[in-house]
Amino acid sequence: MSDDEDRKNAEHKAAMQALKAERDAMMAEKTDAPGLLLVHTGDGKGKSTAAFGMVARALGWNQKIGIVQYIKGKWITGERQFYKRFPESVRYEIMGQGFTWDTQDRARDIEAAEAAWATSLEMLHDPELDLVILDELNIALRYDYLDIAKVVADLQARPRDKHVVVTGRNAKPELIAIADLVTEMTLVKHPFDQGIKAQRGVDF
Repeated sequence: MSDDEDRKNAEHKAAMQALKAERDAMMAEKTDAPGLLLVHTGDGKGKSTAAFGMVARALGWNQKIGIVQYIKGKWITGERQFYKRFPESVRYEIMGQGFTWDTQDRARDIEAAEAAWATSLEMLHDPELDLVILDELNIALRYDYLDIAKVVADLQARPRDKHVVVTGRNAKPELIAIADLVTEMTLVKHPFDQGIKAQRGVDF
């Protein structure tokens, strides 16, 4: 090994040692948190996908999960078909009537959203559930199918150890304000804009 490589290796080791010391000091200041509220929003693809990835992660730790799907209705998806294989660990409730441009019935959409929120509250207060996914709740809030003040109050009143993930575009500022983590998915490029329909196993 050349002297130059020896020097680079020594510099790298010193830099990593300094970084480790910095990271160790930072972690020493952190604490275990109670239940977190996570919001996945934005125009990009992947909001629900990320949430369902967390379901898989939770299952890996033998946790129990509740899922409420707003808006999407009876549309058959890969995640729905997969997670129904775990009836002892996953409670999966499809509560929507379908996409708003399909239903075209605001009164019915409001009724469905209210029923979905009632089910969501059951899950939020179910001591057996560790993680609750409220898929596309942001859409119901965007169209004012639910009272944002009530939703915020109910989320804040949930048991302290309950993790919750809310997905959907156009997250309300009031929800963002109380969230512990907010991720905005940014659209850069999408096959739909190139005339390609949603693909099984990729989009649903």
